Amino acid sequence: MADKYRIQGGNQLKGEVFIGGAKNSVLKLMASAILAKGTTKIYNVPELTDVSIMLDVINGLGVKTFHDKEEKSVTIDATDITSITAQYEFVSKMRASFIILGALVSRCKEAIVALPGGCAIGERRVDFHIKGLEALGAKIKIENGYVHAKASKLVGTDIYLDIPSVGATENLMLASVLADGSTRIQNAAQEPEIIDLANFLNTMGADVVGAGTSEIVINGVKQEDLHAIEYTTIPDRIEAGTFMSAVAGTKGKAIIRNIYPAHLTFFTDKLIKMGANIKLIEPTAIEVSCKNRLNSVNFVTQPYPGFPTDLQSMAMVLLSTANGVGIITESLYENRFMQVQHLLRMGADIHQDRNHAIIKGIKRLTGATVAASDLRAGASLVVAGLMANGTTIVENLHHIDRGYEKFDEKIRALGGNIIRYSDDTTNEELRVQDGSRI
Repeated sequence: MADKYRIQGGNQLKGEVFIGGAKNSVLKLMASAILAKGTTKIYNVPELTDVSIMLDVINGLGVKTFHDKEEKSVTIDATDITSITAQYEFVSKMRASFIILGALVSRCKEAIVALPGGCAIGERRVDFHIKGLEALGAKIKIENGYVHAKASKLVGTDIYLDIPSVGATENLMLASVLADGSTRIQNAAQEPEIIDLANFLNTMGADVVGAGTSEIVINGVKQEDLHAIEYTTIPDRIEAGTFMSAVAGTKGKAIIRNIYPAHLTFFTDKLIKMGANIKLIEPTAIEVSCKNRLNSVNFVTQPYPGFPTDLQSMAMVLLSTANGVGIITESLYENRFMQVQHLLRMGADIHQDRNHAIIKGIKRLTGATVAASDLRAGASLVVAGLMANGTTIVENLHHIDRGYEKFDEKIRALGGNIIRYSDDTTNEELRVQDGSRI
């Protein structure tokens, strides 16, 4: 039976929450581990569906892996690669797994990778990846739903990206690590996850310069220069922003631990302008609180360091009960307002015109049955349920499980009234989760 969340809104979130490793980073580090022969170990790995899918992709190459969920680590023994094919059954489930293309071409000089899947939030083409690989000297064929890339030798070159695509930047970084000469990626993505990938590669023996700026230079090294390593993933800034939103939206007060505050500067600035109080209490911890009704703001989603599209839906939920009228412009994906129809069921006053959303704040959302349409929209509906008056049921939790580790447990630890259940869950099982509240 499909799991659901049942949320009784109205509780202020209070206490402390520990943020896990960055999903959008660890998946790329796992793929990058196949560049070096030997056993690489990655720490601060969250227990997510997407991590399991990436392990399936890597295992399909003949690489040995071990996921220690207690230690929150993944061990990848890439001494031998026995297959150059990343199968459709895995890659189609998660777009991030397409980065295996650059790693395979780099190490094996050939790769057959299924075209990617993932959340249906809009068109995310792979032509930037393909053109970049071709510029490096790879011959590309696309047939039967697979990309077949082959190169007797990759040669460094200058590559200009029409848009600062995160996936294309990462794929081309990996493809360039073992290329002859230097590769320069211009108009590169600047996300913290790009920096984390560069640090990982450099620790492994690669030579990557400029990550975090619009121009990244990868000086090619030899296969024997790369070695297996141990590495710790950065914290997940999107999970942190989600909990910041939930605390502010419920007028609570909580400490968010294991974060890099600098990764959330733009989002934090908007929350402060809305009326939330955010205080740095340690280098990797902030205190978020809110006593009064928030005020509306306008913003446009932009590539990093601008307002993150992955937190747009959380901000929309906060605007739905804020003073005044707020306008959101989604500049990156055309289908990223999929939470709107569900927020309307909860009483929100939102008018959508293509990539603009006009949100007139109401005093209180009301509980309803809603469904996650994608990862971030689903998480935003959980935040909405915590803020709402009455009971909210959130369905399609498989989307949320892709990016949030033990989401309901962390919320309950902050005092939120949330239970995960399926239609065949017994009353006794519900009591174990919910204590005396049933």
